[in-house]
Amino acid sequence: MPDQPSPVTAPVPPVAPAEPGREGFAAVLWDMDGTLVDTEPYWMRAESELVAAHGGTWTEADARAVVGFDLLDSAAYLQRVGGVDMDPVAIVELMMDRVIEQMADDPPWQPGAVALLDALRDAGIPCVLVTMSWRRLATAVVDLLPPGTFAGAVVGDEVPRGKPHPDPYLAAAGLLGVEPGACIALEDSPTGARSAQAAGCRVVAVPHVVDVPADLVDAVVPSLADVDVAMLRRLAGG
Repeated sequence: MPDQPSPVTAPVPPVAPAEPGREGFAAVLWDMDGTLVDTEPYWMRAESELVAAHGGTWTEADARAVVGFDLLDSAAYLQRVGGVDMDPVAIVELMMDRVIEQMADDPPWQPGAVALLDALRDAGIPCVLVTMSWRRLATAVVDLLPPGTFAGAVVGDEVPRGKPHPDPYLAAAGLLGVEPGACIALEDSPTGARSAQAAGCRVVAVPHVVDVPADLVDAVVPSLADVDVAMLRRLAGG
């Protein structure tokens, strides 16, 4: 049998919003930054360094304001608020370089994340990464995990509209050929939770840097260490 392309590098199929069902439990859709890996401090450091290099000021409130944003939207904010005089794509590429550099030696997995991924794999429940980080950063993270941990990845540079729009989560369900309503999304930000909710997914919030309003989620947990397959099945009603 010829080799098949790795699902993490597969292109995202076209998406069309649909009225999702809410029955069953088909997949878990994972946010990356702040949910799977604690890269938010790395992004904040990269933002602060870049703004300082351009003579601007970057506050903690500014850093929190862009948590979960599409990276080009974050770049526009850095231009507008931080005074960064660079092309938006160049801003994103520079910050990704800095984040990859910081996490290379010791990936900052969130507590419970790897154990939950192992349990889902053992249970035969597919996972898709849904991140506003771009393909090369998502690939760098996925490559640190056992092969087959993720069935695919939807990334910020390959969707027509990023979070909080539903497109990323609709695309993730589409990769697996399942209804969004049969998926549970794991998110740490209001922006991501809005995206998953708008797509029709059930949402488990794991607040990290910012709080996630209760009306955006189906459950809130302090850590992924508090999540197991049985809990997700109960949440899905199956």
